[in-house]
Amino acid sequence: MVIPLHYIARNVWARRLTTTLTAGGLALVVFVFATMLMLDAGLKRTLVTTGERDNVVLIRKGAETEIQSAISRDQAAAMEMHSAVALTPEGRPMSSREAVVLISLTKTGYTTPSNVVIRGITPLGVEMRPQVRLTRGRMFKPGSSEIIVGSSIAKGYDNVSIGDHLRFAQRDWTVVGHFDAGGSGFDSEIWGDVDQLMQSFRRTSYSSMAVRLADSDAFDRFRADIDVDPRLANEAKREQQFYSDQSKALSAFINILGMTLTTIFSVAAMIGAMITMYASVANRVGEIGTLRALGFQRINVLAAFLIEAVLLGLVGGVAGLLCASLMQFASFSTTNFQTFADLSFRFVLTPGIVIKTLLFSMTMGLIGGFLPALRASRLNIVDALRAR
Repeated sequence: MVIPLHYIARNVWARRLTTTLTAGGLALVVFVFATMLMLDAGLKRTLVTTGERDNVVLIRKGAETEIQSAISRDQAAAMEMHSAVALTPEGRPMSSREAVVLISLTKTGYTTPSNVVIRGITPLGVEMRPQVRLTRGRMFKPGSSEIIVGSSIAKGYDNVSIGDHLRFAQRDWTVVGHFDAGGSGFDSEIWGDVDQLMQSFRRTSYSSMAVRLADSDAFDRFRADIDVDPRLANEAKREQQFYSDQSKALSAFINILGMTLTTIFSVAAMIGAMITMYASVANRVGEIGTLRALGFQRINVLAAFLIEAVLLGLVGGVAGLLCASLMQFASFSTTNFQTFADLSFRFVLTPGIVIKTLLFSMTMGLIGGFLPALRASRLNIVDALRAR
């Protein structure tokens, strides 16, 4: 014989004030937990969407970022002539030799500068990133001191409106356009002509190189050929994988910080749930005795109070998730620990996060309610009935 679920739910509803207070504490923990997961998911989505599956990034062996890498002109010429590289209708290799440099810009409303990525690219480099589209102005002209600015930079920094001038590398650069990269990491970059940027920064080597494969399945062969070529000291990664790897250090920091805060808060929340359930048991001793007298076993009483605790956790979980879902309207900007550049990304709520969060909140309720439920199941029938 099982205690009906509607009876258990009615008991939760009958104690609305204590249920609300306890669920509020659980909701705070759930909010922190869900926000941490959403932040990590937003970071990974931002960097993964930066790349195209058929694009391959080539950097120097041993380099983890483009900032640390160097590719000579001879190496670039050898790699773009590989048979696996796609060709344009004019017969040119679909490749982009790129230079990546950090400069300091001041955010709107701040006085301290932040590092921003300046990427020198070729016209083909723009074509190879179909997620990038101009939203205002025009594309920079090859061979000129013109730049275009990503949407996150345009929204968050001073002196980046169209027609404004930025001075770096001993030259004035004119902002001629704004672009949107679909929420990818390119939104936090400034682009210009690679040859002009290399000349201004006195660079003789490229930072990286991007090529488009004619056949996506040819990647393994392309990577193996690059690896064994004695002229080259480079390695190839799919563009999506390359930018995904850039999130590892920051992702680890977010997870460690989030889990530390969640653990601290969850202990307090579970203690609150335990106190609430102990109070529920104390107020319902006579009711528990009646249930036992009607033939319900100890295991039935234990299960009923555990389900009540789980429902309490579920209420807190839903409340916390609703609050956390509002964070999707906000964006977050921080320094990527691997590139040392400012990176903007959004909070992302996924079905997986919803499931994890609700399971976490119900687990907190279950743990907090276990000892009170055990106490309720062990009450003696005669003693319980006398307390009525």
